[in-house]
Amino acid sequence: MPSLPFEESEHRDRIARLRARLAERGLDALLCFGQESHYYLTGYDGGGYVFFQCLVVTADDRPLTLLCRRPDVAQARDTSLIDEIRVWFDAEGADPAVALREILGEKGLAGRRVGIETDTHGLTGRSLLRVQAALDGFCPLIPADDAVAAMRLVKSPAEIEYLRRAAALADDAYDAALATAAAGVVDAEVTAAILAAILRGGGDMPPAGPLVNSGSRAVYGRGVGGPRRLDASDLLILEYAGTFRRYNACIERSIAIGAPPAAHRDLHALVRDTLEEMQAAFRPGEPLGAVDDIHCRRLDAAGHRDHRFAACGYSLGATYRPSWMDVPPMIYSGNPLELRPGMVFFPHVMVGDPATRLAMGLGNTVLVTETGCEVLSRHALDLPGR
Repeated sequence: MPSLPFEESEHRDRIARLRARLAERGLDALLCFGQESHYYLTGYDGGGYVFFQCLVVTADDRPLTLLCRRPDVAQARDTSLIDEIRVWFDAEGADPAVALREILGEKGLAGRRVGIETDTHGLTGRSLLRVQAALDGFCPLIPADDAVAAMRLVKSPAEIEYLRRAAALADDAYDAALATAAAGVVDAEVTAAILAAILRGGGDMPPAGPLVNSGSRAVYGRGVGGPRRLDASDLLILEYAGTFRRYNACIERSIAIGAPPAAHRDLHALVRDTLEEMQAAFRPGEPLGAVDDIHCRRLDAAGHRDHRFAACGYSLGATYRPSWMDVPPMIYSGNPLELRPGMVFFPHVMVGDPATRLAMGLGNTVLVTETGCEVLSRHALDLPGR
């Protein structure tokens, strides 16, 4: 039996629901290029998506077929419910898209409507061009990026348990970061402490980060190469994911090195209060965009319109490199997505002024419940000093 991340019945139910969705849309098959889709549907856990790799799911109950490279065969067999594995071999002039067309032909899909996932790191521009060229005149390709992604938005009880485990790992990593951060310490040691806590706690290597920025780098929204030693008076911003069985729960916190100046204390209070109001807006039936309305209103009124992000968070779930962001959806004003119990998001508030280098960031993973939301972190939104 394969080593599945969930009970086999849960995976079988997901496959059946996807097939029903395809039939409702008049699609005869779906070309799944997203590794997240492979994992969610079949349990397949691997890294072959960085090359050409595709799972063919038909609307009827014909076998699930994976086209992959030779190094991925054993892993696909051992971790998934995939029925059939086909291999394309590296060679000068090899075109895996032609092999994909042959699979579709064997399944009787010539001239049939075939959906395709394109909004994924598992399908490069070059690979998409190959697929389009190979299938030109063979069958119409229909964009179907939301076919699996929409199913993944509402988490099952088993998925929620994984997310709780991931959130606990993120909290443990924050304890480790607090114990490590101090004047004179190289920020890479804080990064190492975060990762060590996650891995020693039984988690996975996160699909990105951690972001550990300090000093003038604190205004950055991304990590940057090269270590930096923390000053006696400094601000350290952390943003990272605790990861368990590929499921990610994120946390963002700011740490003062030395006594925080008044400007940092005031900005922290604004960011904290804004995030708390945003969290309270996660209620079933409400539009997701309402969360960013709060973010914009409060920060703009405080004079930080040009120092905030245009979106204030995103959905979380199981993802692979290069990102823990399970998007879409993003949290931005006007997003009409209706919140439903079981959805999981990472709302965060990041303010960074490039001119003054004043910055602050806070964020939590939240689970939408029947009555509101549950914050999955046990840590308060304070500004600890080291």
